[in-house]
Amino acid sequence: MSRPIPVAHGRYAPPAPSRELTVVSADGARLHAEVHGPENAPPVVLSHGWTCSTAFWAAQIRDLATDHRVIAYDQRGHGRSPASPACTTRALADDLEAVLARTLAPGEKALIVGHSMGGMTIMAAAARPRFREHAAAVLLCSTGSSRLVAEARVLPMRAGRVRTWITGRILGSSAPLGPVTPVAKSILKYATMGAGSAPHMVEACARIVHACPRAVRRAWAGVLEALDLDHGVRELHMPTAVVHGASDRLTPAVHARALVAALPRCVGLTELHGVGHMTPIEAPDLVTGRIRDLVGTYVSGTGAGPEDTHRSSPARIKQTKEGA
Repeated sequence: MSRPIPVAHGRYAPPAPSRELTVVSADGARLHAEVHGPENAPPVVLSHGWTCSTAFWAAQIRDLATDHRVIAYDQRGHGRSPASPACTTRALADDLEAVLARTLAPGEKALIVGHSMGGMTIMAAAARPRFREHAAAVLLCSTGSSRLVAEARVLPMRAGRVRTWITGRILGSSAPLGPVTPVAKSILKYATMGAGSAPHMVEACARIVHACPRAVRRAWAGVLEALDLDHGVRELHMPTAVVHGASDRLTPAVHARALVAALPRCVGLTELHGVGHMTPIEAPDLVTGRIRDLVGTYVSGTGAGPEDTHRSSPARIKQTKEGA
């Protein structure tokens, strides 16, 4: 069975990059990377989540590439990056460092954005010298550092060992997702998106997720189940903002609150009401706006931006879900 392809029209259709390149990671793994926008513009690096690809960022790339240099890459085994037997948080950090080294000049600063597993990639790389060399600021979207399966609310059951065990078996299943059918989209929407998500948003997400090979999906699910990157959060000494969907069942609000409490230099928590786990697709303008604010403040120095806010008093920006 052929993999589903991304949507071909609208804001979620992946735009053509200015250039494509292959990045070689520390262990020889080859990663597909793309650069969009003017070469001399302030850079933004996008790291996607589990079962996704560069296509996940289509709405952000379309907007930002008018006046930013947007760098996106496929995590190993995802999108156009070949699968690798090395599925570890160390490998995620190695891959991000390799992308930064290949696409940014020595000492060049960028905003680094991670969604879900992409945020965990940033946490895994937080203490790395090359990451610190290039990270002017960070945006963490819909992510967590530990206890992912135990805290997930995909199953309508009371929290505890039984729910945790069943959730782990579901997320780590090797069963094929099959074609993108109405039933499949309904299941995906329930598990990963807000109840009010528009059909075209669900369609875009389903096509991306269903394109992920099941062996890759299962391998990385095992990594996420055993995840413990609490130490990585404490190593993020650059300005770091957090965005989460209030209706997120995969990484509910407890994770966002823990991140804000642990971050050495938190510069705001944006809570998106009515939004689930797929924040960049469900609330594209709000996420893109947050990226622009952070770039203007910490990369190009042209924005007013929020004041730095430390763990004792996190800034909270409550947002409602934008219209379809």
